[in-house]
Amino acid sequence: MRRTIQILLLALLALTSVNALAAKEKLTRKQRVELEKTQVAYASTIRWGTTEEALPYLDPEYTREHPLTDLELRRYEQVKISSYRAGDNVNMPDGRVGRPAVVGVINLNTQMQREVTVKEIWRWDAEDKRWLQANGLPDLWQETR
Repeated sequence: MRRTIQILLLALLALTSVNALAAKEKLTRKQRVELEKTQVAYASTIRWGTTEEALPYLDPEYTREHPLTDLELRRYEQVKISSYRAGDNVNMPDGRVGRPAVVGVINLNTQMQREVTVKEIWRWDAEDKRWLQANGLPDLWQETR
């Protein structure tokens, strides 16, 4: 009986490992490298750049469905990003990749700082061979954490 349980546990462990490996293997090595480069550049742009510089990272499909208004763009001019700490990537079942990020935000009018947690969703554009941020610009006006 004990031997049977051990065999079943080992089989379950092997299946779990194979599934985890298969999920990681959905992305090619080149795609993973491109994702990392794109995420580093995106985080740097959000932290040190302007909103206009971040717009090319956005998925055109998302921006078509959720166009940014002039008011929304002006709101980003009222804040300064003081920190941007990204978490680990998580493969999603649909082939996209998600990752959380904690963003430090300073209101330029009040000089108050706060942190918000945002979720990035990255989609591989096979035609252009690049990663796109499929969740829009970070929502910096949500409840603070």
